Amino acid sequence: MNFEKLQTYAPIVLRYAICFVILWFGINQLINPNYFLGYVPSWVPFPANLLVMGNGIFEVVFGGLLLMGLFTRFSAFLISIHILIIAIGLGYNDIAIRDVGLALAAFSVFLNGKDKWCFDSRRVKSG
Repeated sequence: MNFEKLQTYAPIVLRYAICFVILWFGINQLINPNYFLGYVPSWVPFPANLLVMGNGIFEVVFGGLLLMGLFTRFSAFLISIHILIIAIGLGYNDIAIRDVGLALAAFSVFLNGKDKWCFDSRRVKSG
């Protein structure tokens, strides 16, 4: 089998994989915010449920943009920083290590930029 032909699918597989994780967490935070309250640091100066709901909205919006391939590089960069901040907030444990890997995967999408399946690739540039 010629695996070289499959390389062209790598960017979309990675982009969709990150989207799946981000959208799953974002939607679940909006549906059941109480489940995620234990992850909110005690030093947060406002109600924890507001942080969880805001985080869910952020993840649904930018995960959706990344899924569609709109503002791909910008969305991937924000998501990578977002996941890295979450990992740092969790401290050193198995979940944080996994999140660092996800942050690096999202950063890889940022480095790659738009792929041929992104709406960004189909937008007509005016000017």
